[in-house]
Amino acid sequence: MTGYRRNFVAGGCYFFTVNLADRRQELLTENVEALRTSFRETQQRHPFSIDAIVVLPDHLHAVWTLPEGDTDFSMRWRLIKTSFSRRLTAGEAVSDSRAAKGERGIWQRRYWEHTIRDEGDFARHIDYVHINPVKHGLVTRVSDWPYSSFHRMVRDGAYPEDWAGDATGLDGEFGERR
Repeated sequence: MTGYRRNFVAGGCYFFTVNLADRRQELLTENVEALRTSFRETQQRHPFSIDAIVVLPDHLHAVWTLPEGDTDFSMRWRLIKTSFSRRLTAGEAVSDSRAAKGERGIWQRRYWEHTIRDEGDFARHIDYVHINPVKHGLVTRVSDWPYSSFHRMVRDGAYPEDWAGDATGLDGEFGERR
């Protein structure tokens, strides 16, 4: 089995990709209020800042900064995933291994995490988060996707509303692995 290693940096800033187990489902956008509530409750109990986030039908990307001295993003993701799952009616397919552990079949067990190294890395990952709905063909303009921190960042003056323009025909890998 592959040995997964997480990079825990106290007070660090991290980029995450978190996926549904069944990528054909659209549970995240269909239940976005339940997801928001799960994030809010977790943040109240275990503070962290969401620097950027985009919620797509089957996965999400986020950039978080943890409080100084804190390294436990794993616990926060566990709480968010558990809280969201409890808000949904059961009925999804559950593998034997998940059933034996009393798990639901909503989320992939693992997630992608990247420790942000510097300001340039931070900016690239924030841009990646916000361009993602365009990359996946859900919209042609970043500003048209409602489930994104892009709108907050426009209000705060970090982005112009027409950032990335009309991205019809957008080409490239945008940092994703093949």
